[in-house]
Amino acid sequence: MLNAWHLPVAPFVTRREDRLTITLWLTGNAQPTRVSLRAERDNEEIHLLMTRLKRAPQPGVSAWQVTLAIHDGQPRRRYSFKLLWPDRQRWFTPQGFSDFPPARLEQFAVDVPDNGPQWVADRIFYQIFPDRFARSEPRSPEQDKVYWHAAAGREIILRDWDEPLTAEAGGSTFYGGDLDGIRQKLPYLKALGVNALYLNPVFVAPSVHKYDTEDYRRVDPQFGGDEALLRLREATRKAGMRLVLDGVFNHSGDSHAWFDRHRRGEGGACHSPDSASRSWYSFSPEGLALDWLGYSSLPKLDYRSPTLVEEVYQGSDSIVRHWLKAPWEMDGWRLDVVHMLGEGGGAANNLQHVAGISRAAKETRPDAYILGEHFGDARQWLQADAEDAAMNYRGFTFPLWAFLSRTDISGDPQHISARTCMEWMDNYRAGLSHQQQLRMFNQLDSHDTPRFKTLLGRDIARLPLAVVWLFSWPGVPCIYYGDEVGLDGEQDPFCRKPFPWDKTRQDTELLGLYQRLARLRKDSLPLRQGGCQVLYAEEDVVVFVRVWKQQRVLVAINRGDACEVVLGDSPLLREKNWQLNEGNGRLQADTLMLSAVSASVWSAT
Repeated sequence: MLNAWHLPVAPFVTRREDRLTITLWLTGNAQPTRVSLRAERDNEEIHLLMTRLKRAPQPGVSAWQVTLAIHDGQPRRRYSFKLLWPDRQRWFTPQGFSDFPPARLEQFAVDVPDNGPQWVADRIFYQIFPDRFARSEPRSPEQDKVYWHAAAGREIILRDWDEPLTAEAGGSTFYGGDLDGIRQKLPYLKALGVNALYLNPVFVAPSVHKYDTEDYRRVDPQFGGDEALLRLREATRKAGMRLVLDGVFNHSGDSHAWFDRHRRGEGGACHSPDSASRSWYSFSPEGLALDWLGYSSLPKLDYRSPTLVEEVYQGSDSIVRHWLKAPWEMDGWRLDVVHMLGEGGGAANNLQHVAGISRAAKETRPDAYILGEHFGDARQWLQADAEDAAMNYRGFTFPLWAFLSRTDISGDPQHISARTCMEWMDNYRAGLSHQQQLRMFNQLDSHDTPRFKTLLGRDIARLPLAVVWLFSWPGVPCIYYGDEVGLDGEQDPFCRKPFPWDKTRQDTELLGLYQRLARLRKDSLPLRQGGCQVLYAEEDVVVFVRVWKQQRVLVAINRGDACEVVLGDSPLLREKNWQLNEGNGRLQADTLMLSAVSASVWSAT
């Protein structure tokens, strides 16, 4: 049986000056007589004959190699391998062997040079819903001001931190978390291992979630205003942490002065056909504003308007640019429902405008991280480089949910095997370059989903498996606030409970696991930069290895009963001295002995 081994990292891909050397390993019988590399030069397919090396990298392994010039052509180098015999051919791609040539976007891809933000893959993110993370004292009167929430038709509710969250007035209930509270908790986050923050919206808005923006150029007084954000920005710099904001550019709130449904000013688009901002929204022939998904408080922005384009992203002091400049100097944007942004009340010319947002951000801050929110397939935007990465629901969260908690995003049953889970994950990332895979935003849950702990139900013992997976799969891990201490919760609003700062209410064993894995990732180049090869995926067990040069990290996930797994003679695992870093599994020769419902991590050099 013939086997092939290649990952788009060293030792299989190495660079020296303007030359890129690509190597394929083969094991087994019936070796090909020729191997060629299918590559591209300015989108034109080329074939380069590979040379079989005289010296084998390991006994029983043949190595085929070719060198590419990288002084020309596009930075994204897509390639696959064509294996030839006198009477037949086969192709090798990230998803294995094929008897026919692969599609262009189903091949190996490596970015040389890599123009994306270099800092992202080395980070551990922490997502904060500002009202529910930490409350500072003392407070200004504006922070606890009761006001009429027009969209909800009621006054907002202020609750004490330890009051239970109820379904009443979900968008109008405040617990008083703020930006100074986040700043005061940075030592806790640093001890957790966090070195980057993503904040849900912080700009002026009437709701607790603040996706109904009222002013894109001011921080909400409830969160402490502009000065509190500056204090947090300075504190994160001193702590070595990056800070990413949430950009809600698909729609505004209906209380924004641009729209002004509630007639708090003059000249808003809602009631004035002659408004300077009338063209910034779309209206039906009857004069009704087109909104986002039936929420009348969220009128859609219409990017047919050149002046809106200037205001949001293109202008020299556009909203996108403003917060990336001094004194703010934020590190990037997470773009809310960005796939729906566009013209005419819909998503027309979406890719053009998303790319424009990204381009404006990069012109202002070259290392800005542009992260798109996509519950569906994000590869269209990523393959066009309109975004650096996406929230990896489709490529990580959902297959993990299906495998460990037997459910999908709709709450419908979805019970899959290990093989299906790995085919799903591998298929998704095969369409992305290696560097894009490393920047994908991996989460177990978020403010838009139930907490993963709650999804597990009676299978709560599987929670540590998911945490190990989060820190070891390609991509940047993001912890949704409170997950690390066992916070639970159903769908919104219950997934947005206040953080339990009382230590008697925290799962300290789970917190310790998060801290250990954060340290392990910080110390491991394979986990941050390495390629990933699935070695075994059957029934209840997933085993994969992360590879960086001669370093390896082996991860085994077992959702079922205690078992033994024979990995076979993989050249990626040979001649290594393995050390158990996490869990209680055992590795002897090519056999893993795994406890029931367990996750284990080994490393080797």
